[in-house]
Amino acid sequence: MKTFITIAFTLIGSTAALAQMSHDGMPMSQGTITKIDTKWNKVTIDHGPLDNLDMPAMKMVFDLSDPAMIESLSEGQEVTFSADRINGKLTVTEISTE
Repeated sequence: MKTFITIAFTLIGSTAALAQMSHDGMPMSQGTITKIDTKWNKVTIDHGPLDNLDMPAMKMVFDLSDPAMIESLSEGQEVTFSADRINGKLTVTEISTE
């Protein structure tokens, strides 16, 4: 019984180490907002790897899927976000500042 409990806690702990996922099942990445363009609804994010897009860490410009996202963002802010290619454009689909 003790072995089973140890294995169960090990497995539960392992799932916590898995990549954080967005509400739509996309992997979340970490980054820092370096520029906000309110006119064109874009943000520049210096980010870690985007595994779902097969991209290494870099600084790049993203569209925002929802213009309302821009209201809670500021330059220099640390964010967790998911991005995808939508209509050929790299687009932030979910973003969190917490």
